[in-house]
Amino acid sequence: MSQNVLSQIHELLANRRYAVTETSESGLRIEEVDSGLSLHANLQGEILFFSMVCATVPTEKITAAVMHKMLDAGSGISTSHFQLNNGNGHTTVTLNNFCKLQEMGPDDEDDILSCVSFLLTDVLHARDLLASDLL
Repeated sequence: MSQNVLSQIHELLANRRYAVTETSESGLRIEEVDSGLSLHANLQGEILFFSMVCATVPTEKITAAVMHKMLDAGSGISTSHFQLNNGNGHTTVTLNNFCKLQEMGPDDEDDILSCVSFLLTDVLHARDLLASDLL
């Protein structure tokens, strides 16, 4: 995969009313125009990784009960996974997913658009799920 593929992904998303900014040779910032929600994509080889911040909170708020909610198979978040990133006494909770690209044909385009859509939906659900504990 190359810079050309990243440009194709940029164009695909821009044509679907997303505001897209290239952040690096392999990265994109994608904003859903109507809601203002944004996520990041990073192309590593044939894998396009997506990540979206749910919240950044003091680390002590990440309790066993909160982690149980994040890991519960019945949480309603089935297309994305949580990740915790620690730094300076705070933890950033992100939702993440990915897709494997093949030829940048219609199937790959559908996978990319689905990943973005699922992640946007999942993060709204995750924020509701965790709001009482984190926000």
